[in-house]
Amino acid sequence: MTPEVVIDIFRDALFLIVQMVAVIVTPSLIIGLIVSTLQAATQINEQTLSFLPRLLVTLLTIMVTGPWLLGQLMDFFNNLMLNIPGLIG
Repeated sequence: MTPEVVIDIFRDALFLIVQMVAVIVTPSLIIGLIVSTLQAATQINEQTLSFLPRLLVTLLTIMVTGPWLLGQLMDFFNNLMLNIPGLIG
């Protein structure tokens, strides 16, 4: 196995991780920005007010995109397992 092959596998794995995290975190960031804007406009400084909507949106995002995320992870793993004989030899 050459260093180029290892770098390619690592690059693909890192891209998959970044993609999965972005799908989960982006809606939470958007909701956090909206809630923060509303808190600034109304001058309500309650920490728990911003936590609960972000938590609910994150959980809903995981529920909705969970099958797709798991499918992407399984595709990567299956591809890696099928290519092991070619990568070693």
